[in-house]
Amino acid sequence: MGPKTKKPGNKKKKISKAERLRQLQEEEERRQKEEEEARLKYEKEEMEKLEIKRIEREKWRQLEAKWKHYIQCDGSPDPSVSQEINTFISLWKEETNETFEEVIGKSKLVLNLIDKLKLILLETPPYDLQDKIVTQYQGSILELQELLHCKFNTATEILLRQASTLADLDSGNMEKVIQDENITLYVWANLKKNPRYRSVRFSETQIGFEIPRILATSDIALRLLHTHYDQVTPLRPVPTSLQEHTSTITNLVRDEEKNLEAAISKEMQEECKQEENESNSVHEEEIKVEDQGETEVKMSSVQEEPEVTKCELEMKLISETVLAAQLLLLENAHEKPSDLDDNEVDLCQFTTLGGVYHLDILELPPQCKPMKGWMVVEILKEGLQKYIYPPETTEDFETEYSFPPIEVTLEVHENVIFFEDPMVARWDAEGKHWKTDGISNVSYKSEERLITFNLETFGPVTLIQDSHINMPYQSWELRPLDVNKVLLSVTTIFAEIQIQIKENLCMLASIKVNNKKHSSILEGRWMTPVSFITALKEAGLNIFPTRHSHFYVIINYKVPLTEMKAYRQMALLSSAFAFGWSRWNMLCDSKKVVFKVREHLRKEEPIEDPNWALLMFSGDRAQRLKIDEYSDTFSEALKEETEFHSTLYHMVKDFASEEAMEKIRSSNDQFIDSVGHMLLLTRVLSYS
Repeated sequence: MGPKTKKPGNKKKKISKAERLRQLQEEEERRQKEEEEARLKYEKEEMEKLEIKRIEREKWRQLEAKWKHYIQCDGSPDPSVSQEINTFISLWKEETNETFEEVIGKSKLVLNLIDKLKLILLETPPYDLQDKIVTQYQGSILELQELLHCKFNTATEILLRQASTLADLDSGNMEKVIQDENITLYVWANLKKNPRYRSVRFSETQIGFEIPRILATSDIALRLLHTHYDQVTPLRPVPTSLQEHTSTITNLVRDEEKNLEAAISKEMQEECKQEENESNSVHEEEIKVEDQGETEVKMSSVQEEPEVTKCELEMKLISETVLAAQLLLLENAHEKPSDLDDNEVDLCQFTTLGGVYHLDILELPPQCKPMKGWMVVEILKEGLQKYIYPPETTEDFETEYSFPPIEVTLEVHENVIFFEDPMVARWDAEGKHWKTDGISNVSYKSEERLITFNLETFGPVTLIQDSHINMPYQSWELRPLDVNKVLLSVTTIFAEIQIQIKENLCMLASIKVNNKKHSSILEGRWMTPVSFITALKEAGLNIFPTRHSHFYVIINYKVPLTEMKAYRQMALLSSAFAFGWSRWNMLCDSKKVVFKVREHLRKEEPIEDPNWALLMFSGDRAQRLKIDEYSDTFSEALKEETEFHSTLYHMVKDFASEEAMEKIRSSNDQFIDSVGHMLLLTRVLSYS
């Protein structure tokens, strides 16, 4: 017999031990990856639910605020209602012969109405602003401003008609000073026309003018009207790109709602049809009754289910809209303003501070004369007239000798901080902008808060300061103080600014200038975030970058989406965790941010060297770093015995106490919004 032939079979190929280990390792890695993906998905869904619930509560709060405003009745017009504000303007125009004191009294209401309109435009989310509403509000603001200034001019004319009866016994000229919290008026009438009287000083102060001989011998009056607010600088229009972006978001929300309603309607029709078919197939009376009961229950559940789905989708869309609107706050402009005239002040780089000084040389109106027991006065039809200096034609004079620049000395507003000597700008009525030409020999006495300069032609002048003088920041810290209360500290090259935030209010806690305590009128005053930010800017404490600021400051650019998500989640955790500046934030790439974090539950003062952890966040992934603030080199290595998470909330849960997590869960929604808003506008992660 020959050798046996091997039967063909399905003999399994023997797997080596190494191959087996490799397969097991791949399976384990796949399992871990699936687990991590599932965990990250769960974390994201949990954060979405938290955000939706928070926004739903915020919507109710806004409705309550609107209702409270609606039922409030203090007799003043509602500036947002065009009919009411137009009626108010028309009635005030009809009032004549008001004294300066009466106009000042009425100006408080007018300024309040203007502030309310500006506040509405600032506080209303951009996706809720319509073009016609913006046009209406800004039109009302301009009308009120123009009418108020006209009233001041008319009141000045009435005052100057009485100049001879108010003349000073020593000089023979009239001098009048009227002060109020918003306005200061200085008026001098040249009644004697003494050529030697060329130094005009008000109320034994150094505020005043050095006038040339030609004015000292003319029938003129000098007026310095210092409005502690700025109603000369044009209102900033809402950027077109912002309107287009937000209108797209709004349309998206409406389209999604329509699609949802159509889907719900179709689903309900199908359910109803199905229920009808089922009920028609039943003939017995008893069963029919039971089926009808079941049908009613099913129908109500069908109706409730779409209603819940619709509500959830609406909340999700609102959440996405809010997110998009906040993202716009962090977007940088692509082009620097370039269409500026020579010597024009770039208002993206500079800020007007301390209000506006309206400087006018006026023709002295006819004076009151006693006649048979009556006071008779000639009233000019054209009203108060300005004296042209220098005159338009100076052929008979040597201009430089006869019409020299006038020396002006002004007092800087006490509530404004200048970190460097202020610059002076004049208003160009033709070009509708501030300019720095026509001004010379500027000197500033910081102790006396007096600024002196020579001015070629009179008109509105203001003081300006670099808007970015306190940028970039040197460091920052956000730490809890109490339940729903935190302290945000920002340290700059000139100042250390501390801001307290609680619920929907902010307050300037303290300010140090050049390491010395500085008192401010804003200290201790609680305001809403938008009002507070406006007040800080007007006081010269600008730590709020704009979309053009990166052209004037060297910044640590971060991707807006990453930066925005970091601020939102830091705000969520701020009840129980302190956050701070890290030097490593400069070294990580623009898609990531690095900052210090530690649990902070007590009200104790900040520790000199607290035990900070370093977190790195990219918007969708958070990790604890192995390095600390004092390491020699930067590394993105993950700290031992920690893992990646999709949010900061889930990241800190790994090392947070139960007390800390309970504080976070019970945080007030308004408080979280206020902290997030302040972080979004200070942009501490990209401007430090």
